[in-house]
Amino acid sequence: MFSYNGLLFRFVLFPIIGICPSLYISVLYSIGIPETVGRNSMTITGFILIGFSYIPSLQYLFFSVFLVTYIVTLAGNLLIIVLTLADPALHNPMYFFLRNLSFLEMCYTSAIVPKMLRNLLSGDKTISFMGCAMQTYFIFFLGGSECFLLASMAYDRYVAICKPLHYPVVMNRKVSTGQAAGSWLSGLLVYFGLTSMVFILPFCRSHEINHFFCDIPPLLKLLVCGDTSRNEMAVFMVAMSFVTFPFMLILMSYICIISTILRMPSEEGRRKSFSTCSSHLVVVTLFYGSGTIMYLKPNSSYSPETDKFLSLSYTVIKPMLNPIIYSLRNKEVKRAFWRMVWRRRFH
Repeated sequence: MFSYNGLLFRFVLFPIIGICPSLYISVLYSIGIPETVGRNSMTITGFILIGFSYIPSLQYLFFSVFLVTYIVTLAGNLLIIVLTLADPALHNPMYFFLRNLSFLEMCYTSAIVPKMLRNLLSGDKTISFMGCAMQTYFIFFLGGSECFLLASMAYDRYVAICKPLHYPVVMNRKVSTGQAAGSWLSGLLVYFGLTSMVFILPFCRSHEINHFFCDIPPLLKLLVCGDTSRNEMAVFMVAMSFVTFPFMLILMSYICIISTILRMPSEEGRRKSFSTCSSHLVVVTLFYGSGTIMYLKPNSSYSPETDKFLSLSYTVIKPMLNPIIYSLRNKEVKRAFWRMVWRRRFH
């Protein structure tokens, strides 16, 4: 008998953590990358992030906008964390995953925006070789972890809507904690491998990265010596094999969820069920939509300036929108907020 729960835990979430590092190693050696190890230490010590310096008259405007956005992002996600911890009504798996997502978004935007703000304000566009490598790693590690965290959240919604009587047993504390831990750990080794595949290559074309952070596409296209098509294909294959699994889990979850909702006899029941997963569906669409446009578009359409604004959508805008989406569309979060406000006022 088909078991979605068994498929998730036995064949996807845990095996993928062990499979992907092995896949990375095999791809790494098949394209001959180890021969280039160590060359970068002799050819380059740092990079220059061009960012938005091509519009010098707007540097302070960009700084102000990105600073406000960053503060709103941190405040909004921190508020979600505090609310879901402080209010007993929100002590369930759904808000446990939301708390993890909010913390992840704070880390994600903090890996990019502070350096970008410093560059805009000081005019110093440099970043060390190790700093660039670390920024690339954390961006991809956190992005990969978010893929699996969104899949865990989709599975939680699947159980809540399609198997409501089994929800307390299936989504117990041990299971939800294991899913969250697996989401965080899944990206550690894989994206260390992906980052290494790029930064052990020799950089000799230029020291300038036409971007506001260290991203793999501009590094491969603009800086690396020789033909990088094999390296790009290797990075693409490993990244896609890692991202496809959680996406398929999300897709399977929502096929089951929508099918169950459409079979509900009560219109009120359909509306209530859809409202419990609509916020998550919006976040998934923003995450995968912006990432797909950015990383899967044809090479012929590559444009540094277009890529910068596309990158802003998922590195700056999306982390700010997540708490807004979840709070505006979630009555429980809004009620928890007002309960906290009233407790503060009368104590």
